[in-house]
Amino acid sequence: MSKRFSIVLLLLVSYAAQAGQAPAPRSHLDFTVAQLQAEMAAGRLTSEALTREYLDRILALDQDGPGVNAVMELNPDALAWARHADALRRQGKVLGPLHGIPVLLKGNIDTGDRMQTTAGSFGLKGAPALRDSTVAARLRAGGAVILGKTNLSEWANFRSFFASSGWSGVGGQTNNPYGINRNPCGSSSGSGAAATANFAAVSFGTETDGSIVCPANANGVVGIKPTVGLTSRAGVVPISHTQDTVGPHARTVADAAIALSVIQSRTADGRDPATGDVPLGWRGRARPDNLPADYTQFLDPHGLQGARLGVTRQGIDGAPAQVIAAFEETLDAMRNAGATLIDLDAAGFTFPSADGEFLVLCFDFRDDLRNYFATRTRVPLAGGTITDAIAFDNAHADTEMPFFAQEIFDLTAAMAPGPDAPQPDFGNMTYNQAIEADRLSGVNGIDKALADFSLDAVIAPTDNPAWPTDLLYGDHFVFGSSGLAAPAGYPIVQVPASMVFGIPMGISFFGTAFSEPTLIKLASGFEAVTHVRADNPPTFAQTIPSDHIDGTTLRKPRGSSHKRGSERLRPHHL
Repeated sequence: MSKRFSIVLLLLVSYAAQAGQAPAPRSHLDFTVAQLQAEMAAGRLTSEALTREYLDRILALDQDGPGVNAVMELNPDALAWARHADALRRQGKVLGPLHGIPVLLKGNIDTGDRMQTTAGSFGLKGAPALRDSTVAARLRAGGAVILGKTNLSEWANFRSFFASSGWSGVGGQTNNPYGINRNPCGSSSGSGAAATANFAAVSFGTETDGSIVCPANANGVVGIKPTVGLTSRAGVVPISHTQDTVGPHARTVADAAIALSVIQSRTADGRDPATGDVPLGWRGRARPDNLPADYTQFLDPHGLQGARLGVTRQGIDGAPAQVIAAFEETLDAMRNAGATLIDLDAAGFTFPSADGEFLVLCFDFRDDLRNYFATRTRVPLAGGTITDAIAFDNAHADTEMPFFAQEIFDLTAAMAPGPDAPQPDFGNMTYNQAIEADRLSGVNGIDKALADFSLDAVIAPTDNPAWPTDLLYGDHFVFGSSGLAAPAGYPIVQVPASMVFGIPMGISFFGTAFSEPTLIKLASGFEAVTHVRADNPPTFAQTIPSDHIDGTTLRKPRGSSHKRGSERLRPHHL
């Protein structure tokens, strides 16, 4: 056991003692999916026992103890599902690589069971969804145990310009397991925090632009943002059918690759047309007919050997010196592992701005949200529209809007309806013009960089390290790179890369559509030579940094010994 892990375990015991409860279970702390499967195959562990461990750990550390607040709801049927998985295993039936493995789903992913799907809003709370999302159905078919739902930034961070990532009306504020005062980033904040805190083996989030990779960066885990259409969005509370995707958070690239293998749609899902098509950046091209069934075949500890990677810094030069130094050390690690790095910024390559992205998201949101509301019953917004959501928030402002308002909702509701109608709030750009601008951002961005410089992938710092949560001013982004891929619908694999004052910082690998095999190979090669998450588990510190901040120790002044009428003490002249 490493010294770092020993410190973490002592902290967990201390938290449990302060709360007057048993210590958080740690028998399988940081076990990978493969290790857990080996334990179950050997008869040393059951899914039921593992599920109980995770449940006890959540109860000890999430709501109590340090208070991560990543899990919004626990599945009342989790233990029953675990016992079912154990019964199948005893019969010699193992349904897939996640058989018997507890997983968590973001609170905007439908489950047709007794759990709620709220997207963090009381407007969707009341009755569960009528059926499983396609992702949830695939997990169940593969034998996974759905342990619960994670908190998120309400409406996937698409309500206000001043929102705090990780806050929702239903779930409150999620905190970062590395430092409870730090933000977990969003909108899949609970998914990222839960994965690093060992609340499940794997968790699942959604991304439109940054909502998987930013929590992965902030919470020090691997995040795979798949190509749009590789995973189904059916039964997921939407922002945009153009950009939304579902993907995993995990503590290792291998676990994330397993999870992606289980939830992907290799053939068309009739509930989501994107699963039979290509993302925006590939419009006019054919979808591959040979998508791999198992992404773990691409794991390679030597994956960086001989790789050509294009580096773009994406605004990191405006960050503190320690952050820049950490990124440069990350690049050195890649070079030492055999990669050739090409400085795209120095070469004069410019990634085009996706000037149409926000217009596309708002326009899609209005219609996609109405379509989703039509699938729900017995909740306040069932069968409603964005206008109804605005009215609900106004009527329940004390719970829905105590910290920030709904400027994005208002902007969306005011848009002209037609795809060729000029939008005054967006410089009179039309939706179709915005779509074309976003398509070209992929064609003339990642695709052009890969071709012009003969690259295997583009790399960039994911985001700045996590900031202290600020419910007054909202989030504090200094730089970020997810926008390189999001408008065109391209994939990203985010891997922990370094620590800055004990706060994680990650690196993102970018490629063209359906290039997940290459990105997983590169990411696993980087992970193999750096071990950042393995060597730096979360400590659940209340404040981070926690050293050199105590200051002096004040003592109460004693009364003057001078008698009345004695000469007054004169101040020194400075």
